[in-house]
Amino acid sequence: MATRDAALRLLVAHVDLAKAEASQIGVQVAQAAALVAIAIVLAIGAVTLLVLGTSLFLGEWLLGSMGWGIVNGMEASLAVAMTCVLIALGISAVRIIRALVVGIVVGLIVAIILWLNLPNHLYAAVREALGVAVDPASAPLIAGAVLVGLVGLIVGIVLAVRMHATAGTRVGAVIGLTLLGALLGAFTAITFNPQVAAGIGITVGYAVWMIAMGMDVAGTGIDTEALKLRFTPTQTIETSKETLEWLQRRMPPGIG
Repeated sequence: MATRDAALRLLVAHVDLAKAEASQIGVQVAQAAALVAIAIVLAIGAVTLLVLGTSLFLGEWLLGSMGWGIVNGMEASLAVAMTCVLIALGISAVRIIRALVVGIVVGLIVAIILWLNLPNHLYAAVREALGVAVDPASAPLIAGAVLVGLVGLIVGIVLAVRMHATAGTRVGAVIGLTLLGALLGAFTAITFNPQVAAGIGITVGYAVWMIAMGMDVAGTGIDTEALKLRFTPTQTIETSKETLEWLQRRMPPGIG
């Protein structure tokens, strides 16, 4: 009788412990669900920003064009949505902040380079050094397209050699990177005013932030064990095992 009463009290205690731990897990589930909900809302908000342009005023006021408000507002929403999802998956804030710092630094560098029109001056200097007879007004554009296009060609060839793919895919990669390099060279040959340079820098910064977060997660992965432990009543399970062993040692032979 005494053993049965003790077992009953232990059972009640385990039920109470399970309830307490389930309550804690419920808080974790609620937090994760809230973060995922925020991510979904912000992702929808990004599309809404693209359609309705709710950030047009800031783009016009700070960067001189309503288009920047649409693009940067959409990127900001997507970046924050991605951050919420990663936090819900257990990614530390340090890793997210580190990716943000990378995005800020790259964005500042791009903005400064374009504000000073360094690519344009570089392409013009290359054309003068080579002595190519080209109209000075269009020389930076042509030189940029050719030079960066050649870089894209070289990178494409290297990747094609290392790729395990069909010949058509390799050729397509070479052609694609060459065209991409030519377009990039032609684009960077343009002279930009400070507002446009800042707008491009902000756009690049947001993109680099998201890419850096994705690469960080892809490189290190997600700690699935830690994620599972957040939603598993480990204390209840371990205590129940100990109690079961204690009861088995004290029960008369042939019972339980």
